[in-house]
Amino acid sequence: MSSLKRKDAPGVSSTSKASKAQGDTRPSKRSKSEKTSAKSDAKPNSNSKPAGASTVSRLKEEEPLFPRGGGSVLTPLEHKQISIQAKQDVLFEQESGQGKKPERASKRKKVNASKDGKPAKSHQGEEGAKIESLNYKRLVKGSLVLGQVAEINPLEIVLALPNNLSGHVPITAISDALNERIAAEAADEENEEDAEEDGLDLKAIFKVGQYLRAYVASTIEESTADSAKPRRRIELSLRPALANTGLSGQDVVANCTVMATVASVEDHGFVMELGLSDSDLRGFLPRKELSEDIADSQMQLGSVVLCLVTGKSANGKVVQLTTLPNKIGKVQNFASEATTINTFLPGSAVEFMVSEVTKRGILGKLMGSLDVTADLIHSGLGPKALDLESKYKVGKKYKGRIICNFPAAKDPKLGISLLEHVVSLTSKLASSTKLPSEALPISSMVEQCTVTKVDPEIGLFVDVGVEGVPGFVHISRVKDGKVDILSESSGPFKTGSVHRGRVVGYNAIDGMFHLSFEKHILEQPFLRIEDIPIGEIVNGEIEKLLVNQEGVSGLLVKLAEGIVGFVPEMHLADIRLQHPEKKFREGLKVKARVLSTDPVKRQVKLTLKKTLVNSEAIPIKSFDEITVGMQVPGTIIKVLANGAIVQFYGSLRGFLPVSEMSEAYIQDPKEHFRVGQVVSVHVLNFDAEARKLFVSCKDPSAFGLDKQNALKRLKLGDVVSAKVSQKTEDDVFVELVDSALKAIISVWHLADRPNKCQSALKHIHVGQTLNDLVVLEKNEGRRFIALSKKPSLVKASQDGKLLTSLEEAKVGELRQGFVRNITPTAAFIQFCGQLTALLPKSKLPQEDQKKTDFGLEKYQPILVKIDSIDRDHGRIVVASSSFVEEQKGSKNGAPSTTVNKIENPVDETISSMDDIFIGKITKAKISSVKSTQLNVKLSDNVQGRVDVSQVFDSWDKISNPKSPLSSFRVNNTIKVRVLGIHDARNHRFLPISHRSTQSVLELSAKPSDLKKDAPQVLSYENLEPGSTHIGFVNNVEKNALWVTLSPNVRGRISTLEISDDVSQLENLASNFPIGSALRVHVLAVNATEGRLDLSARSSSSSANLTWETVKQNMVLPGRITKINDRQIMVQLSEAVSGPVHLIDISDDYSEANTLSYSKNDVIRVSVVSVDKSNKKIRLSTRPSRVLNSSLPVKDREITELSQVSVGNVLRGFVKNVSDKGLFASLGGNVTAMVKISDLSDRFLKEWKDEFQIDQLVKGRIISVDSTTGHVQMSLKASVVDKEFIPLINYSDLREGQVVTGKVRKVEDFGAFIVIQGSANVSGLCHRSEMAEKSVEDARKLFNEGDVVKAIILKLDKQKKRISFGLKPSYLEGAMDVDDSDEDEDNAGVTLFDDDDDDEDSEDDEMEDAGASIVIKGTDNDLEAVSDDEDTEMVDKETDEVAPLDAGGFDWSANALDKADVADEDADEDASAAQKKKKRRKPQIEVDKSGDLDAFGPRTAVDYEQLLNRQPNSSALWIEYMAHQMQVSELAKAREVAERAVTTISSTEETEKLNAWVAYLNLEVRFGNEDSVEEVFKRACQVNDQQEVYQRLASIYIQEDKADKADELFQTLVKKFGANSPEVWYNYAHWLHAVQNQPERARALLPRATQALPNHARFPLMVKFATLEYTSPHRNPELGRTMFEGLLSTFPKRFDLWNQLLDHEDVPGADKAVVRDIFERATKVKGLKARAAKKWFKRWADWEEKNGDAKSRGRVSAKAAEWVKAKAEAKASKEEQEDEDGDDE
Repeated sequence: MSSLKRKDAPGVSSTSKASKAQGDTRPSKRSKSEKTSAKSDAKPNSNSKPAGASTVSRLKEEEPLFPRGGGSVLTPLEHKQISIQAKQDVLFEQESGQGKKPERASKRKKVNASKDGKPAKSHQGEEGAKIESLNYKRLVKGSLVLGQVAEINPLEIVLALPNNLSGHVPITAISDALNERIAAEAADEENEEDAEEDGLDLKAIFKVGQYLRAYVASTIEESTADSAKPRRRIELSLRPALANTGLSGQDVVANCTVMATVASVEDHGFVMELGLSDSDLRGFLPRKELSEDIADSQMQLGSVVLCLVTGKSANGKVVQLTTLPNKIGKVQNFASEATTINTFLPGSAVEFMVSEVTKRGILGKLMGSLDVTADLIHSGLGPKALDLESKYKVGKKYKGRIICNFPAAKDPKLGISLLEHVVSLTSKLASSTKLPSEALPISSMVEQCTVTKVDPEIGLFVDVGVEGVPGFVHISRVKDGKVDILSESSGPFKTGSVHRGRVVGYNAIDGMFHLSFEKHILEQPFLRIEDIPIGEIVNGEIEKLLVNQEGVSGLLVKLAEGIVGFVPEMHLADIRLQHPEKKFREGLKVKARVLSTDPVKRQVKLTLKKTLVNSEAIPIKSFDEITVGMQVPGTIIKVLANGAIVQFYGSLRGFLPVSEMSEAYIQDPKEHFRVGQVVSVHVLNFDAEARKLFVSCKDPSAFGLDKQNALKRLKLGDVVSAKVSQKTEDDVFVELVDSALKAIISVWHLADRPNKCQSALKHIHVGQTLNDLVVLEKNEGRRFIALSKKPSLVKASQDGKLLTSLEEAKVGELRQGFVRNITPTAAFIQFCGQLTALLPKSKLPQEDQKKTDFGLEKYQPILVKIDSIDRDHGRIVVASSSFVEEQKGSKNGAPSTTVNKIENPVDETISSMDDIFIGKITKAKISSVKSTQLNVKLSDNVQGRVDVSQVFDSWDKISNPKSPLSSFRVNNTIKVRVLGIHDARNHRFLPISHRSTQSVLELSAKPSDLKKDAPQVLSYENLEPGSTHIGFVNNVEKNALWVTLSPNVRGRISTLEISDDVSQLENLASNFPIGSALRVHVLAVNATEGRLDLSARSSSSSANLTWETVKQNMVLPGRITKINDRQIMVQLSEAVSGPVHLIDISDDYSEANTLSYSKNDVIRVSVVSVDKSNKKIRLSTRPSRVLNSSLPVKDREITELSQVSVGNVLRGFVKNVSDKGLFASLGGNVTAMVKISDLSDRFLKEWKDEFQIDQLVKGRIISVDSTTGHVQMSLKASVVDKEFIPLINYSDLREGQVVTGKVRKVEDFGAFIVIQGSANVSGLCHRSEMAEKSVEDARKLFNEGDVVKAIILKLDKQKKRISFGLKPSYLEGAMDVDDSDEDEDNAGVTLFDDDDDDEDSEDDEMEDAGASIVIKGTDNDLEAVSDDEDTEMVDKETDEVAPLDAGGFDWSANALDKADVADEDADEDASAAQKKKKRRKPQIEVDKSGDLDAFGPRTAVDYEQLLNRQPNSSALWIEYMAHQMQVSELAKAREVAERAVTTISSTEETEKLNAWVAYLNLEVRFGNEDSVEEVFKRACQVNDQQEVYQRLASIYIQEDKADKADELFQTLVKKFGANSPEVWYNYAHWLHAVQNQPERARALLPRATQALPNHARFPLMVKFATLEYTSPHRNPELGRTMFEGLLSTFPKRFDLWNQLLDHEDVPGADKAVVRDIFERATKVKGLKARAAKKWFKRWADWEEKNGDAKSRGRVSAKAAEWVKAKAEAKASKEEQEDEDGDDE
């Protein structure tokens, strides 16, 4: 049971002098020694059962005082054995009748002696109490214990309990009143935050160090995944009804303690609920009796405190309470009036009489009968090493404080404490101010721990250097592993010894530190989560991969014993890992950085991101560590529309605005940033109190000192210029011209009138410089500048009327601002710097108050007068300037003469405003000339304007239509007529009654108006459709012009109605500037809505186009309304619109692209066709139609079927892809069908993937059916080619004709043959017509794909059936043509037309000499030409062409010189035969394609035919490429190469690789770097990459491109050097042999040996050594050294010896060196006989050639000597084995 003792704590005797009575239901434990003594000695008398039982129970083993880990060391089997043994002992005692008291006492003595090593004092009397210390097992449900608040968490408080125990009080176990508050707040979600602040913060209710009495609600052993031992948890309750258990109303007397909860808060104190079960007794705690340590805010409804009863009311229903330390903590205040022992509960002071002092503590009596005990700790014996016997005398009374009770004991018993801080209910202090946990925090190292007391059974008491606070080291923490014995006088842990320790805990009740001397604890980096520094780098081991439905969600990393950190998925790496499980595995050591810790939740968050782990930036954890401008890394945890949230360390987060994410404009942050991304940011500004932090990704260095100074110099209200850098829908981003500072202009600040802002935005373009911009806002911290282009604000700034700060504001001043917001009761007016003023409804004119939004618009400029200023709150109230004028007018009645007075009138006849009225003709002076008006003044204080529409009477009077007012000059005086008051907002003029001094008069300068008495101003009512007027451009939009006809009338001209000249419509702004004059006529007018549609086109073309007026071939302007991939929709008028199809866009279909046009563009179109009935029109934009018919046309326009004929090569666009083939549009309604068989010459497995709608295709028309309108086209290159030969059809064939065909299918009865060069014409050759002998099964004779010569025996053109013959006799007769053929009719038809036999014979001989097919002597078994023969011929031809080698390919014509020479004679004979044949008619039709078999391919068609037979022959493809290069057709050669790499089957790896290498050859020699790179990358994707790299390197070497080859070799060794020794050797060989750089080659070997695995290094080193002997830059000495090094490592490798010998044995070599090699090899240990024989034989042969008789004899002697030594060694070994056998 030694391991059990190690778990004991102070105050528990291992010999257990006392035990519970039989009534104790808790199971007893007995040690092995006790069982033995019980068996041998304990035999009590049956007559004394009660005494015996009591005495035996005292022998029960004590529980450990400081439980650690919790579980019993006994296994269930041992428990059962002990139980059985105990029952046997009891039965034995009952039967024998023994068991006297002396024997029991003797037994106790023996046990004590055996445990302690010396006799222990026995407790006298049967009823004697024992000293029991509080431990986990004695804490049963219902126990009461005194605790001290050690920790306050959000949902629980932790109490320190005596003897190093701790308990947990959930928030729901504090009081019933608090539970009601929690329930109410949980139900009321709206007040959740307030509830948390007011009632749910436990830190506001309790205080660390506060004493409380607690009720044990439960003791639980919780199993944990990371620990084998269960974790013990003590649940406590503070409810007074439980904490005051056992206390009745009568037991409550003065100086007893009670737990009380606040029932209500009164003015003078607190009504307290005691929760007594038998009484309604309540308490009252006056405020004056409230301890200073307890704040009033702590005494909330539901709070609980430990109180001292000071008195009882007369009626006995209320008790007076106190919490003053000088009363409740005064030990003299004990319950002397108590009548029952129930009054004495934990927390109460008592006076007791000492009955016994032992080495384990003190026993005493309370009220003469109640036992009390002070254990080893709380008596002061252990911690202070007190001499209890000298301090406490038996029989004397002392005072202490109750700390616990033992409800499970037979007799009532209490535990008391004599420690000063417990007795006084205060916290123990290490010094005058510091708590022990502050003086020596947990996890601190104590370099010198001096042992003050040794308890051999429980541990060591030590001095840790903190005055008054001792330390304790449990026996299990003394060292790693088992401690054999602890002794006070000897051993390493004797009294006075000094050790290094570490604080693992502190118990406030015990007033002791708990330490550990264990080595692994001392070395452990962290003991608690609180010890882990945030931001530090830590090392750990992956404990577990957390997996959810989306994959790996994180890692658990073990940092220390019991401490596990969590790595979220976003922090596994800098990038998002697709398969984290491949990178991380359990047990892997990792280096991480601590992101945050949460001790309450026991959480540690880590990151494995390299950018964070390896960052040298100081981790910032709080606002205290932040300085503006500091550069730190952070992790994006959320991306928002206006920015991103960046996480730093701890709980510190910052906001990254979208404007600070990049120097460039970012519209959507989610497109550029992702969650989990690490960004390097610098701090812009922060507010620690508001916990706000703003950061930026912009380069701070880019915002240098010059810009910082410029930003500081820039003032609000400054007028600046800026260049537009970017434009969006809502803002314009600019750069200030002088300082390059970036600024922003809101779209609402581009013009004064809000409805003009969007129009102004359209006129702004990137790169444009904007002048007259006023600085509206500036934020230096965020480097934010906002500008405004509102002319009113710019003018106000220039005039000094723009308010920039509150300090500048003065009551009564007029200031310019703009409307920021409008509410039902007021408007908010904004000035510079976000300075805002309130404009109440009452401060607006009466007329405006009734209007919607008071007649105001947001962002509208407004002039206001400051009415009042509240500088303390920063508030300004303003009034509208028109309201001020209205007020003045109402006060003065009629306008004063001052208002009406005219100052310096131009017309001297005018003296006051009364002289100005509608119709008045007067004089005005021009103050400025604008594009649309003349600004004039009638006097210094009367302004007016003359609209451009009111200047000219007729078009002829306008000298410059683009600038009509250019003839007027400033200060000219003109005659004008008053029309009214100008209303700029509504584009109208008002009656003269609306005038004021600030009003602008609307005037007319038309000569006609000056003559008439009552001028008629044009209005909407006066307009009629068709009427003609002069209009002046007022505004230019993208799709229209706005034109002014009079000050009251504005009309719109749509794009199509602006001009007959379409070119004028491309740039409306430059061709029709604002103010320019146009002759327009009215199309439509709506007077009620004020809508007017105009046209400026000529009268001849201006008739509104309708379906009746549109005609074919008309050329018209149109506006593009819709664009897609297939067509453009063009609007010709309101009624007519039609499509321009892809085929009608351009004269060159290659340039036809609908996407080259933009919506709303105006283009010229021609009408191709019109279907008026169905209102369909087809348009064209072909230049040959709309511009000039003589322009070149590459693809002619086809509108009807008659334009298409067979043989035409046409291009068209794919209209539809169906299962039967393609349908291509050729133009108009003409569509051609392309059958699947006509799509391509090569086989297309997935032909639909090759074609798509609107794809441009080129083909030849092969049939036209005018009756059905069907057109058939072929896309085959062979058909489309210029040398196209029409395909053979049934109509082209006749019986007796010899054709070449291919076997399509073979059955047993015959073979189906398709004629080559035909439109899929095929027939059957029956087996009876295959050979002269009978054929049983045609399948044995022919295979599919065989090329054969056949003769047509029978032809049925109607049924489309052909019978072929393959017999040699048919073919001989058809081709040899002798006299006998005339007589015979083997073919069934007459083959010849001429009867001249001699001439025929001569011609035939000559024809054979030059014919396409040469048939040599055949016998009756002759079969059709087989694939094998074809292949053989092709191979022979290929051999004559320079084959592809590793270095390259010869693309010149020389490659075929031999073939050409060989063919010269045949060509001469052929030409002669042709001349000869002209003298006669041809006697037989022979297929010339037979030339291939005799002379090989000569043309592209020949190659195509051969490739149809052998599509996988790379040699044939390469020959075809060479053929194209002979005629300088690089493009076609590339096309052939492309076909080759795609056609050759992927199963033919070598053939495919050869084709790719040839393609690379082609591009290296004739292409550029880009083309080589493209082909190279593609080749690597489908071939072995290493092989392709090596082939390309060889090509570069062949082409003398050393730099390219070197670069490629370096890539080779990097990419494949770890697995392939070959790449290193090839590189070295090239450097040695070609580049003459042996040093570079030698430098490769160390790199190679590092990169390659062990097994690959040896052969490579041998090759490198060989190079030193064989290369042009040989160094035999170095090679010899390398071989010697290898032989020293591998001496038995005779292949090495042979290689070395081969290199040394060269002509002129030193013979002594060679002999030395021979001799050294014979001395190798372990040389096998077979190898030795070969070696000696080689030596002898060498001596025969190079030596003499003496040297040859020496070799023989050496051989005999070796054989003899070998035999002796063998015999010696056998003898040794025999001796070993005898010994056994």
